Amino acid sequence: QVQLVESGGGLVQPGGSLRLSCAASGLTLDYYAMGWFRQVPGKEREGISFISSTDGSTWYADSVKGRFTISRDNVKNTVYLQMNSLTPEDTAVYYCAHKIGGMSTIPGPYDDWGQGTQVTVSS
Repeated sequence: QVQLVESGGGLVQPGGSLRLSCAASGLTLDYYAMGWFRQVPGKEREGISFISSTDGSTWYADSVKGRFTISRDNVKNTVYLQMNSLTPEDTAVYYCAHKIGGMSTIPGPYDDWGQGTQVTVSS
C-alpha cells in the first residue's frame, strides 16, 4: 500500500524558513515524478514545485520561484521542499503527490497524496 507522509510544517515568522519532507512507503520514488501542492480554504489546490523521475529537472510556480527548492533523496525515499523567505501568502496546507511519467502542474494526474502539513506564516 502506497503511503506518503508529509512533515515539517509549523508556525514561522515572515522571512523565516521551513523544510518540508515527504516520506514514501510502498513505492520506490525513483520511478515517479513528485510534486508539491498547497491549498487554502476556499481555493483550488495549487501546484508549486515538481521534480522529474528521470533527469531531476524541476519546475516552480512563479509565486515561489527563487525562494523554494525541491529535491529528492532516492536512498531515503523522501522528497523535500526547502522554503525560504516565507510570507503570509505562503500560509496553506502543503501536500506531496506522485505520478508515473512526466511532471504535471495540475493535481488530476497524480496518483496518491499525503495527508498534508500545515504551514502558517505569521508574526
